[in-house]
Amino acid sequence: MPRQEAKAFRDFLLEVGSISDFTARFFREGFKPRYEWSELIRQCYVIGYKTLPLVGVTAFIMGLVLTVQSRPTLEEFGAESYLPSMVALSMIREIGPVITALICAGKIGSSIGAELGSMKVTEQIDAMEVSGTNPFKYLVVTRVTACTLMLPVLVVIADCISLYAAYIGVNFKDVVSLDLFFSKVFDSLVFGDVLPAMIKTYFFGFAIGIIGCYKGYNSTKGTEGVGIAANSAVVVSSLVVFILDLIAVQIADILGLT
Repeated sequence: MPRQEAKAFRDFLLEVGSISDFTARFFREGFKPRYEWSELIRQCYVIGYKTLPLVGVTAFIMGLVLTVQSRPTLEEFGAESYLPSMVALSMIREIGPVITALICAGKIGSSIGAELGSMKVTEQIDAMEVSGTNPFKYLVVTRVTACTLMLPVLVVIADCISLYAAYIGVNFKDVVSLDLFFSKVFDSLVFGDVLPAMIKTYFFGFAIGIIGCYKGYNSTKGTEGVGIAANSAVVVSSLVVFILDLIAVQIADILGLT
């Protein structure tokens, strides 16, 4: 193995080990009092409520585009009546959770990485340690917990918005009542479609939060380090979302939930 490739592989293993140690520290610190409830609620507001407009617009466009693009193919087979069922299964099982997680990785991951990175550069984290405050519990635990709790909520809202957008898309060429549309949607869904999709959103949120906090909390000195932390937080968390999604699909297939 060439020296450069060996160094890259070693750096990768060191990064994985550092993130694993950072995650273990989260679980050690997260369950010990004192709990920062006010900061947790504030982070839930910042991460959840302030991300909702972007997630909502994206979900509406995705539901509308998927419906309009799928209609011609289904019409060729005389199966346009299956359009609500197809859109519902696609959005709830796969597209809704993954697209929402990627949107959050871009917005939330970069925001956390840049915020903690700037605090690291300006030595605010060191000042918190000197003053007797636990910066890891206050900064990291609250943000990771808020990401883990808020992402499933955003996914549920995104699914509802995308289904309503699909209803609008169906009515571009047909006249379908809202009751008929959603009766077809719920007739096509089973428990095994919703449960795996919801469970994996918690892992998506946790991964986005822990990677964003890790990159920001361990950023290098200087303004360049802040930019690198924000950028790498988005890239790594987006990649981890795809890896977790692949693992979730394989587990659901083994358990017979697909």
